[in-house]
Amino acid sequence: MRKIKVSTQTQDYDVIIDSGIKDVNVLLKKHKIKAKRFFVIDSKVYKYHKAVIDKIIKANPGAKKLIITAKEENKTYETLQKIHERLIKNGYGRDSALIAICGGIVGDIAGFAASTYMRGIQLVHLPTTLLASVDSAIGGKTGINFHNTKNLIGTFYQPELVIVDTKFFKTLPPEEINCGLGEVVKYAFLSNDSFNKYFIKNYRDAVKLKSDVITKIIYESVKIKAAVVRQDEKESGLRKILNLGHTFAHALEVQQNHKLKHGEAVVTGISCALYLSHQLNLITTAELEKHLEPIKLFTQKFDLEKPDENEIIKIMLRDKKNRDGKIKFVLLKGIGELLVDVSVEKKQIKKAIENGLSLFIN
Repeated sequence: MRKIKVSTQTQDYDVIIDSGIKDVNVLLKKHKIKAKRFFVIDSKVYKYHKAVIDKIIKANPGAKKLIITAKEENKTYETLQKIHERLIKNGYGRDSALIAICGGIVGDIAGFAASTYMRGIQLVHLPTTLLASVDSAIGGKTGINFHNTKNLIGTFYQPELVIVDTKFFKTLPPEEINCGLGEVVKYAFLSNDSFNKYFIKNYRDAVKLKSDVITKIIYESVKIKAAVVRQDEKESGLRKILNLGHTFAHALEVQQNHKLKHGEAVVTGISCALYLSHQLNLITTAELEKHLEPIKLFTQKFDLEKPDENEIIKIMLRDKKNRDGKIKFVLLKGIGELLVDVSVEKKQIKKAIENGLSLFIN
């Protein structure tokens, strides 16, 4: 078992990483999670891990559950309302905890529900995907989609505890494992050359979920994110570096009608960001080729429909990170050295999209 402490201005909490955790309820009790517990569960996760989840719930007398299908089109006010209605119907108060057993889509909604119900109840994440374990379960971002824009409405609300049990990953399809590794690529650029090289060298073992490799990758990724969130909880400055590739990625997800998964979109978005960095002479041609090495590990794993660049830019203009009506980008100068809030010309964005996506379009 490995443990990382995430410290923020509003909350300190542990992230526990292990495989085959025997008793989740012991951990909940140890971390003083309220005894009245409501479980929000991804429908696919419940299907594949029903016995394990039912055992956890059974150990909580009177606990209720809500099963939610993890689709971007379900990340709405209507789903949020279902959670709130169920909490009210079953008499949950501020002495309650919401336990989210799910990936990022359902986790974002569950977190938003916990943050807004009675102005905030305890939240615990049990992420069931690699992507959620290194990203959405850590750092306190919650939200729903609105007007065809990802995460437009939400809160910053830190959990009380995050429990990562890598045994959940065993039932993930290959594309979901790949999605998680897509987000890990971001951390490989944010940290140091050593982690970048480790990722490239051990990519195939990570895809196979080799225990020591996947544990190290999660641990290192969470450690990086925890360090950033500790300094900038609400994304006023440093935390913006975690958005490397995400301005492109979120727009691509919407433009591709969510046929492109988030981790896939992030890899594609980082590719675009690297080409944009090259256009602005932040990195040399040789550096561009070097930085594309981890990106090219993914190019045979998914395909894109030919994108409408003007539509992507139009979607980008709705991004909540923009200021003064200008699209803001996070760009790379080197491993561990990033620039934030970079504004560029529309023609440069188009060229970056064309070059970045050329790696992924047949």
